[in-house]
Amino acid sequence: MMEETYKKVLALDSSGLVASVAVVEGDGYNSNLLAEYTVNYKKTHSQTLLPMLDAIVKMTELDLKTIDAIAVAAGPGSFTGLRIGSATAKGLGLALEKPLVAIPTVDALAYNLYGTEGLICPLMDARRNQVYTGIYAFESGNMKVLEPQMAVDIEVIAEKLCRYGRNVVFLGDGVPVFRQKLESGLLEQLTAAGNQFAFAPAHVNKQRAGAVGTLALQYIREGRTETADEHQPEYLRMAQAERERAEKEQAARGAVQNQVHA
Repeated sequence: MMEETYKKVLALDSSGLVASVAVVEGDGYNSNLLAEYTVNYKKTHSQTLLPMLDAIVKMTELDLKTIDAIAVAAGPGSFTGLRIGSATAKGLGLALEKPLVAIPTVDALAYNLYGTEGLICPLMDARRNQVYTGIYAFESGNMKVLEPQMAVDIEVIAEKLCRYGRNVVFLGDGVPVFRQKLESGLLEQLTAAGNQFAFAPAHVNKQRAGAVGTLALQYIREGRTETADEHQPEYLRMAQAERERAEKEQAARGAVQNQVHA
């Protein structure tokens, strides 16, 4: 655990469709966003992340040696994107001898809607009718994690929201994928009880490194840092190739067992 209060954080997020880099400073109670560069375009994160970092460094005349920590969206999300963000953060941490702050991707996404009344439910498309999601609420200026980030079927998170019986705001790249399902019946119990749901506007509905950095200031104040060597992305589930291989191996074992008992 680290006792020193850090003041300046370089934040990275390449966990989803967007790439985002930011510089945030503060004490964990008050913060200031010095710069943020976010791109939601068809180029890969391997093409965009380092040039974006270089642009922010030049624009803010930032000496990277003066930063106190490197924050990164640690997952879940795109497996390739997480690896790129993780490798970049680890490389910087090793080169600069700075600690890393691993921020849960879904938590940072929810933090975009700071101060929202009711529940916040990020939705990241995880394929196979699943989402990376969680349920959050702000109380007395603090974000409360009511349901920690998870990978579940869209029906599961809809059922959880209906049980809470409160207004909900959705955001994330899973919204356009599952919006029709949500509107056409999954939240019928919620609306029948008089509660409402809405979808966040474009400027706050995707990942932003500014949110990653701001949360990182709180983590640092609480001593929740790690070394570059310790850092690992949090995938929450196997990559598709690994999952398919495991399914094939399980099927093969089943076939062998059936053969033995035939």
